[in-house]
Amino acid sequence: MAKHARRPGRGTGKPTPVRRNKAAPAERFPPPKPPRKTARTDQKVVFDAPASDSEEPRTFRLGVVPGATPGRWVDAWKQRMPRVPLELVPIDVAGQRAAIDELDAALVRLPLTDPSLHIITLYDEIPVVVAAADSHLMAVDELTATDLEGEVVIGLTDDVLGPLDLPGTVPAAFAPLPTHEAIATAASGVGILIVPMSLARMHRRKDADHRRLVDGPTSTVALVWPRERTTPDVDTFVGIVRGRTANSSR
Repeated sequence: MAKHARRPGRGTGKPTPVRRNKAAPAERFPPPKPPRKTARTDQKVVFDAPASDSEEPRTFRLGVVPGATPGRWVDAWKQRMPRVPLELVPIDVAGQRAAIDELDAALVRLPLTDPSLHIITLYDEIPVVVAAADSHLMAVDELTATDLEGEVVIGLTDDVLGPLDLPGTVPAAFAPLPTHEAIATAASGVGILIVPMSLARMHRRKDADHRRLVDGPTSTVALVWPRERTTPDVDTFVGIVRGRTANSSR
């Protein structure tokens, strides 16, 4: 009877040959990982901490003569420099030069000549004649110097236009008055006065009115600041006045 060959069964107990690791010693024995760093007990870990503001608190002080209108520039400053308040400081024309030394910048009326100042001319204001609302002068839309012949002209203690060439007019017999008092006097029918339009609007009254004096002197408003104090804040305000945006290059 023929013998059949028998396959070796599973689990015969024969040892499985061991495969040698031919890798380099450095790969077989990698260096140990460094220990994980932990926070010191005397240090507090803060997540999402707000960025600290290194800028010192400050205020931009802008002097303003009567009649100047910086409103749109102030609004632009508030949007561009929200952390730096802008303080408007009223100054009078007679003392505007002395006031500049205590301010960051100022809106003044020219003429003002001083080599220690930066001066940027902004705009010219037209002059107007202020008189009683029922004055015959208010019957027209604009006036000339010839139309004022025979009129009494009230002098001003805070005059900004300088000497006026008005042939045929008569100076008031009383002392010069501040603009707001002079307008009240003109409203009563006692004389007229000539001022920039912004001042006539500033001291508007129901019993007084004004008309443009087409051949009268203008008043120029300018931005000034000391040359030695041209700070980044001043540069920013100058840029706003000149219409530069926050991303504009100078």
